[in-house]
Amino acid sequence: MPLFKKRTAGKPGEWYYCLEHKKVEEGPECPGKDRFGPYASPQEAQRAMETAAERNLQWENDPRWHDAPAGGSTEEE
Repeated sequence: MPLFKKRTAGKPGEWYYCLEHKKVEEGPECPGKDRFGPYASPQEAQRAMETAAERNLQWENDPRWHDAPAGGSTEEE
């Protein structure tokens, strides 16, 4: 039996969205690799996947993050 139990990071009162169980959890129930958060409320945590999709779309459309030259062509001449 181990002397110290390895705990997941987080505190009660913080809300997370578990990617494995696809549910909102309060405090540290699942490992950090399986969750988004922390969020201030369960409603924010419930929207975690929508928020991630919105941020991904913003990032994909941000011209600062594209390797294409200013002219817009990606083909070599």
